[in-house]
This record gives sequence, C-alpha cells and structure tokens, in this order.
Amino acid sequence: MGVLVSPVTEMGKWLGFVAAVWVQCISGNNYTFSNYSDALKSLMGLTQLELNNLSVAKDVGKAFGLLAGFASDRLPTSVLFLIGSLEGLIGYGAQWLVVRQSIPPLPYWQMCVFLCMGGNSSTWMNTAVLVTCMRNFRRNRGPVSGILKGYVGLSTAIFTDLCSALFTDDPASFLLMLAIVPAGVCAIAMFFLRETPSSKPAAEESENRYFGWINTAAVIIAVYLLVYDLAGDQGLIVSRIFSAGLLILLSGPAVVPAYIWFKARSAALLVANSDPEVASGSQIRQPLLASATTEEINKSPPAAGKDNGVRDKWEEADLQVRRLPEIGEDHTIVEAMRRMEFWVLFVSFLCGVGTGLTVMNNMGQMGLAMGYTDVSIFVSMTSIWGFFGRIVSGSISEHFLKTSATPRPVWNAASQILMAVGYSVMAAALPGSLYIGSIVVGICYGVRIAVTVPTASELFGLKYYGLIYNVLILNLPLGSFLFSGLLAGLIYDAEATNTPGGGNTCAGAHCYRLVFVIMAFACLVGFGLDMLLAMRMRSVYVKIRASKKSRKSGGRQQQGSRS
Repeated sequence: MGVLVSPVTEMGKWLGFVAAVWVQCISGNNYTFSNYSDALKSLMGLTQLELNNLSVAKDVGKAFGLLAGFASDRLPTSVLFLIGSLEGLIGYGAQWLVVRQSIPPLPYWQMCVFLCMGGNSSTWMNTAVLVTCMRNFRRNRGPVSGILKGYVGLSTAIFTDLCSALFTDDPASFLLMLAIVPAGVCAIAMFFLRETPSSKPAAEESENRYFGWINTAAVIIAVYLLVYDLAGDQGLIVSRIFSAGLLILLSGPAVVPAYIWFKARSAALLVANSDPEVASGSQIRQPLLASATTEEINKSPPAAGKDNGVRDKWEEADLQVRRLPEIGEDHTIVEAMRRMEFWVLFVSFLCGVGTGLTVMNNMGQMGLAMGYTDVSIFVSMTSIWGFFGRIVSGSISEHFLKTSATPRPVWNAASQILMAVGYSVMAAALPGSLYIGSIVVGICYGVRIAVTVPTASELFGLKYYGLIYNVLILNLPLGSFLFSGLLAGLIYDAEATNTPGGGNTCAGAHCYRLVFVIMAFACLVGFGLDMLLAMRMRSVYVKIRASKKSRKSGGRQQQGSRS
C-alpha cells in the first residue's frame, strides 16, 4: 500500500494491461503451423513424420522459455519484449524467405533451428506479460489469466482471418505477418507495461468492472471473427472492410485507461473549481503511518529492551523463514519440484496440452485426410473456441473460488473429460465430426491453459513465478514430441502411400483414428490426476477464499470510516 494514491499511476497500470492484451493478440503464432505446413511439406519433399518433427522443433522453442523465466527476475519488461520480437523476426523471416522461394529450401536442421527460434520468441512475450500483470493485479489472478490467455487464443484466428482477407491465404504473406507484426506491437508495449503498486482492497470492485468491459470487448471480437469464418468466401471490398473493423475492435480495451483518465481529470477540475487552494495538489494524500502494513511491521525486529514475548515471536518467525515453505507460500523452482503436487500438475497438464497441440499442429493434414480442401476454417475455429474456453474459465473459476472455495483443478478435470469425448467423436469420423472436434478441443485446451496459470501461482507463490511457469510449459515441446512427433507421425506414415515427387499422403478416417483413441485415453488419465490435485488442495483454496473475504470486508470498513 503506497503513501500516495495517484490516478496517473492507476491509469498507467491499466494502459500497461491494454498493451499486454495487444501483445497477447499477436503472441499465439506458435499455434499457426497448420496454415503453412503444407507449403513446407511440398517445397521440402517431407514425409509426415519429418513434417511433424518440424512442428516439434517449433514447440521445443518453448523449452528455452526457461531463459525467459530466469531473465524475468533480472531484466526489465522492455528488454524481454525486445529479445522476443527480434527472435521472432529472424525465425519467421527465414521461413518466409523459403516459402516465398526467395532462397532455395534450407537444410532440414537449419529449418528446425529457425522454427525453434520462432517458437521461443513467444515465450519472452508471454513471460513479460504474465509475470508483470499477475503482480500488478494480485487479487484478480483468475480474470487476468483468463483475459490474457483468451486473447492468445484469438491471435491465431486474428492472423488467419487477416491473411485470408488481405492475401487470400497465401502462406508466404502469412509468414511475413508473423515476422513483422509482433515486432511492431512489442515496440509499442515496451513504453507502457511495467510493474506498478498493487491496488487497495477497496479498488477490487472497480477492477472487476474494468475486467468486465475488456471481457466484453474480447467476446465481441470473437463473435465478429466467427461470423466472418462462417460467412464463407467474401469479395475484396468486404474483406477490406472486415480488416478495418477488426482493427477498430482490437482498440476497444483502450476505453478503460481513457475512462480512468477522464474521471481523474473531471475530479481534478471539480476540486479546482470548488477550492482554489487545493488546485495545486490534485492527488489524494494519506497519513504516512497508513503506508506501513501489518506485514511490514511484523517483519521489523523488536528493539532492545522490548518484551521477551515479542522477541520470542520474532525468533519463531525467523525459524519459519528457514523451514521449507508450505503450499501457497513462495517456492523456488527446486522447492516446487520436491513436492508431489507439482508433478501431478505437470503430468495432468501434459495430458491436456500435449494432445491439444497434436490436433492444432496436424489440423491441416487431418482436414485433407477427411476430404476438406480448405482447412483454414478449422484452424480459426479452434482458435476462437479456445478463446471462449480461456476467457470463461478464468472468470468462472475465480467466481466459484470466492463463493465456495472450489479448487481450480476441478475445472481442469472437467475439461479433460470433455476433451476425451471430442477425440472419440473425431475417431468415429461421423459427418461434421471435424467441426465438432475442433470446437471441443479448442474450448478444453483454452480451459487447461487459462486455469493452470493462476493455479501454479496459488500453489507456489508469485516470487519465482516466471521460472515455475516456464518449467510447466515444457509440456508443450514434450507433449508435441510424444503425441504429435512420434504418435501421430508414425501412425500417419504407416497408413500413408508414397507420392512420386517425394513425401507421402493419406486419405480417409483411418489415417488418425488410432491417434484419437490413444489421446482420449490420455485425457482420462489427466482427469484422474486433476481430481487428485483438487482433493489435496481443498484446504489451500479454503484459506484463499477466507483471505479474499477478510480483505474485502477490511476495505469496506476503511471506506466507511472515511465517509
């Protein structure tokens, strides 16, 4: 709690959050491989296993996100953005040159390196955004995670639909967008996103209203993209109008800091007109004594001559510092990895995101095997419904945590069951099953991502959160390798026939049926692990709920005493 309550600081915090939202809108480039994978396969004459291993190389870039995790505690947010944008510019720029045929196809290992760089670029952006925003909005981690991860889910649809509208699905133009647009957005975000003091409990109500507006803006964008996808082929003029409308809608979250600025400006003018002597100081000052929280007082050692009971309490607190932290307290990565809860969360996360990534990476080949000529709609549908899963799960899990102390892993367990149903539908290969499957997988993958982010912070604290988060997302390359690179690649190649120009192809439901069955079983394993974690963490969430209620009642009492 600061000594000075400044509307300018509050506006700056929300302006930073809006910049974070815009960064997330362009940082889901790791999920767009299906949009240009077929071009790489034909240009380089790859088998499906070789193509899938290229996608694994892209996801291996996430493993190097550990570097971003280490750096997040040592480097400013702007430097993290700079590293991520430059890496993406090089990684996707090299792929653009190959697909555009400006240079001959590079050796396979070099393409793996550039794909890895492109995949790693988003870890720097995501780490900068998540760590900073979770610290700025400590009391609303669920909504913050849901909103930020929701916009990541939309980013694939944003890129796909803009490319379809402006460049008629040209893969070279798509890769050029992936190289340039994130670098430009990160350059803007560098100036606005930084850590600021956390708001007081009394401000939680206004924060919830602002989050509600940003959620509403996101839903409008998602519906807008969905309508465009379902409308079918559009003419050039309609496509240009759609693109302009999308850019206008993406500026919608900026209404929040603009409203805060206008409200502060109006209050300052009102004070100036009513009392000229106060006009020189439009900021509200509080007594210096109020800035010292109970926690800070307890941290200071007792002075000499004080009561022995006080000294005993200090010595007891010192012993607590030296002991291993309890669940819910700040953990280093080593301390977190010594807990069974960490590995239960890790493996259940693998079952959800690993299988989901397999569908996203292979959506192009799945669509072609099922007889669809244009698979971009499935890529976009997975992205849009993934957004709904992320944005809704973040708010719903926060609501039930506050009202009934429902552990967040319960929502992960529900998503695993629904995802298993989706894979079963895709394995059956009924008419329209790919539409149903892309929707279900998108929603469940979104829930898994959005709920795991605040869960990790609640179990292991925020102090070393950047590194812990990046260790958890090692599941992305690991899951991609196990389920996509090995499972899907080997089974597809076993079912496929060789083509004269090199490579192979497979047509029919049998190409991926066994893959879907195995992934459905993996989701059932993930369901069991999530339920185990929920039962073990019930007491932690009861304490979190009690803490939130006490803060809220304390904030109301302070407001009442001032009035």
